[in-house]
Amino acid sequence: MRWRLPALSVRYKLLFLVLFPVLLLMPATLFLVGYWVQKISDDQLTMKVSTDLSVANDAFQRLADDQLDRLARLGESHGFRLALESGDTGALEEAMSDWKARFGFTFLNLRGPDGRALHPQALPAPAERSVHPILRAALRDSPVSEIEIYGPERLRAHSEALAERLRLPILETARAEPTDREVENRAMFLRAAYPVRGPDGAVLALLDGGLLLNGNFDFVDAIRDVAYPEGSLPDGRPGTVTLFLDDVRISTNVPIAPGERALGTRISREVGDSVLRKGEVWIGRAFVVNDWYMSSYQPVVDVHGERVGMLYAGFLEAPFRSEITHGLQALGMLFLVLIVLGTAIAVSGAQSIFSPIERITRVVRATGAGQALRVGPIRSRDELGVLAREFDGMLDLLQARNQQIQEAADRLEEKVQERTAELSARNEELERTIRLLRRTRQQLVVAEKLAALGELTAGVAHEINNPTAVILGNMDVLIQELGEGVQPVRREVDLIIEQVYRIRDIVDNLLQYSRPGDYVGIVSETDVNAVVQQSVDLIGHLSRRREVAVETWLGACRTVRISPRELQQVLVNLLLNALHAVADRSGRVRVATTDWDDRGVVISVSDNGVGIPEQALDHIFNPFYSTRVEGEGTGLGLSISYGLIRRYGGQITVESQEGEGSRFRVWLLSEPRMADEGELLEQLDATRDEH
Repeated sequence: MRWRLPALSVRYKLLFLVLFPVLLLMPATLFLVGYWVQKISDDQLTMKVSTDLSVANDAFQRLADDQLDRLARLGESHGFRLALESGDTGALEEAMSDWKARFGFTFLNLRGPDGRALHPQALPAPAERSVHPILRAALRDSPVSEIEIYGPERLRAHSEALAERLRLPILETARAEPTDREVENRAMFLRAAYPVRGPDGAVLALLDGGLLLNGNFDFVDAIRDVAYPEGSLPDGRPGTVTLFLDDVRISTNVPIAPGERALGTRISREVGDSVLRKGEVWIGRAFVVNDWYMSSYQPVVDVHGERVGMLYAGFLEAPFRSEITHGLQALGMLFLVLIVLGTAIAVSGAQSIFSPIERITRVVRATGAGQALRVGPIRSRDELGVLAREFDGMLDLLQARNQQIQEAADRLEEKVQERTAELSARNEELERTIRLLRRTRQQLVVAEKLAALGELTAGVAHEINNPTAVILGNMDVLIQELGEGVQPVRREVDLIIEQVYRIRDIVDNLLQYSRPGDYVGIVSETDVNAVVQQSVDLIGHLSRRREVAVETWLGACRTVRISPRELQQVLVNLLLNALHAVADRSGRVRVATTDWDDRGVVISVSDNGVGIPEQALDHIFNPFYSTRVEGEGTGLGLSISYGLIRRYGGQITVESQEGEGSRFRVWLLSEPRMADEGELLEQLDATRDEH
């Protein structure tokens, strides 16, 4: 579609064309600048928060090293070693208590290489054992500091009061994964072990110290002060550092309200999946408690090598976004001022161009109104002056040719109307002929098939019925002659008789199809709902064996005059076809009845099976046509059903989509009559949308 300027004067169109590039370029430039600034700022924020996480992790490791260093200073102090070598438990206890209080250890134990406590206040077994991985590593190699998780039982063995104090209610947090846990009652310790060695290098004792990290605000605040020194963020707002136990904040300086830390809150689902479950480092924008933060997370691994928590560093996103927004707003105001200034210059500079154009416009409008107006003398020697003079000459010529064109147009319009009327009449006639030809062709095809099938089946039935009668007669004679001697082969004899009767049933079906007038059933007032229910019961064993659900919805209130046996034959055939369509999958078959206005009843049989290919829909009612694999069907079921229903003036229609299922509908008249095929199809089209 070709784009056009609005219906404005030339003055405004020229101004628009002059200013349009500016109006387009400046917003586009503003958008690109905004996008570039946003992209650069996102990259910078991501790099910063990644660096912050590295700094926080280094600070975390330095605190662990400091804990080891304190144990080393105690273990290598002169007084401590004298007390240890002399076995002075009182002096050892005093030194341990002083060191514990001085450096804030949650517990500080002194044990022998065998795990035996060397001072009265040491934790008893089994809370601490020399076989613990941290102690074992310190005995074997060198000082070690690791994260360790204490469960509720172990905490109570350490201190009942401490276990009760550490019970942390888990708060409902936006975007967090749903959980049934209400309380976090485990503890995270930074545990260090230092081997005290004698002059010969043998381990005399182990200093075992633990620092509780749950609710340890001095710990996270110290890491924050290292990662986010004063003035490193806009508006003087501090950054945040958090230590997680699993996905619960146990020590943090992230606020949940003014003056309140977000203890007991949890991380968002996506962060938990990435960091805790996959062991990845998360860097980027994330929802933290109640706001968006530029965030970085890394897993925390305990002494057993398992991911037990996370270390987080991040800062509020809003201050940075606010600065970027203010900068873009200032840039937008500058662009707006430039646009206004450029517009004013363009308007004042284009005035000399618009005057000749406006005079030409007035002449054009007057000419359109039938007035003989001309542009007149123009002093301008530029292109517009030439255009005005040539325009006057063109008007004179146009006036002379206008009459000739009008006369030719009148004659052309008359010829077009004549040809259009003739073409319309021929098109209508052609459409009627095509419709008649299509109906005639369909009727001829069906008639030829039925004629050939009737001749064939009559002959085949005669030829087959004679030998089957002989077989049945001889089998009766054979059974009588053998008497009790037939018992050893009784099963085989019954099987022969059963198969002979099956041959007769097949022959009867062929005869019924080829000569339907000879097999008309007794017509009576029939309750369609009852016949449907009986038909569903007949195929019940097949549906149960194939685990197919058969549903019924019987909403018809009218009765129809038809042979119940023949209607049941049609319905059973449709139900068996539906069961076959869903045999290899978990399927559903639904049978419904509704009134067909005041004409009769509609029976619908639908399934969610494999469906019927589109190219097969026009052939499924043809004799011997089947969509099943060879050997599974004769192709007569639908053809016979179609013939039975048409005998009473009804119709069978089908709708199907391959892979999604099929729906067959049987349209029955209350009073049977042989309607014209075209008339019945028109009735079906008129009511199909209603059902």
